[in-house]
Amino acid sequence: QVQLVESGGGLVQAGGSLRLSCAPSGRTFSSYAMGWFRQAPGKQRDFVATIKWNGGSTYYADSVKGRFTISRDNAKNTVYLQMNSLQPEDTAVYYCGASSLWVPLRTLEYDYWGQGTQVTVSS
Repeated sequence: QVQLVESGGGLVQAGGSLRLSCAPSGRTFSSYAMGWFRQAPGKQRDFVATIKWNGGSTYYADSVKGRFTISRDNAKNTVYLQMNSLQPEDTAVYYCGASSLWVPLRTLEYDYWGQGTQVTVSS
């Protein structure tokens, strides 16, 4: 069974940092684009960042540009999301996804999802 497992969420004060990790199990995702999305209570799941299979290109939502960095280590089969200068509006459940498409920016373009990890930023 293919699974994506996120970790690294937690409670942090505004201005702080967290690093999320996504470690697939059941298969390797080195040929897949990987992305992070987030969903706040009562809202839709929104795009945060994505990285191409070889790490050569990254794309970010405007709301996180300059603060968040997505990266991947295919040797470790792991994707990361470094989040700096966190703000209360970043509070959400963060989901990792894997896509066979070239530059997937929408939820429906992803083939696999993790269960999510909670990020809470206090003011």
